[in-house]
Amino acid sequence: MARPVIAFLTDFGTKDHYAGTVKGVVLSICPEAACVDITHEVPPHDVMAGALELAAAYKYFPPGTVFVVVVDPGVGSARRPIAAEAGGYRFVAPDNGVLTLVFRETPPTRVVELMERRYARPTVSRTFEGRDRFGPAAAWLAKGIELSAFGRTLIDWQTLNVPEPIVTDEEMIVEVVRVDRFGNLVTNVDRRAFDRFVNADRIEIAAGTATVGAVVMTYADADPGALCALFGSSEHLEIAVNGGSAGERLALGRGARVTISQLNQEA
Repeated sequence: MARPVIAFLTDFGTKDHYAGTVKGVVLSICPEAACVDITHEVPPHDVMAGALELAAAYKYFPPGTVFVVVVDPGVGSARRPIAAEAGGYRFVAPDNGVLTLVFRETPPTRVVELMERRYARPTVSRTFEGRDRFGPAAAWLAKGIELSAFGRTLIDWQTLNVPEPIVTDEEMIVEVVRVDRFGNLVTNVDRRAFDRFVNADRIEIAAGTATVGAVVMTYADADPGALCALFGSSEHLEIAVNGGSAGERLALGRGARVTISQLNQEA
């Protein structure tokens, strides 16, 4: 029988004990679990960034993986702790919208509020529910406890207002939603939406004061140090610099607008 997989995505960082402590609690309940870190470097309290990182990663894990998703600026408040089943995976997270993009791609079959105290630590800290509530719940899920045992079923949950491309006949206005560690500006348009839009002899992609006239296949298809556009590993359009940082070059970050224009040649 395969070992259960528990994957972690948090804003805890690695300087402090937080991430390791949560895994220690998990392994004390489910010692056979394979614990995998997606990232602990989500910017502190940045729920949207957590949602984007999770959406980029979760579908590459084995079916049945349990995800511990803790980006939780409302820790200890009245916001609900939840667990969910979606797309053959299970998730434990605060009800603050961090699961928005997962639920958009694979609507949940069940969402419950984590209420059953036997599946949490005896004392739940108001500042560290990752250790005391979310980690233990994930471990018990990995051991085979059914989602329905954790609490009442929910029919609504919090979602984030995730920006969508704005499309006209001649332009598509998209938004940078993420800047990765290489400085690539990742936008909110995927390849399918881009291909549906483009029906012209050529296009122009404007980001800040710079323009790109074509989409390349790889970074190396651009000259060293040159700006380029391509579809990255998440299948979303990126503005990049071959061997450099587009974010630094263009002084752009999340929320920046990128305009894709159709330029038909005159007959």
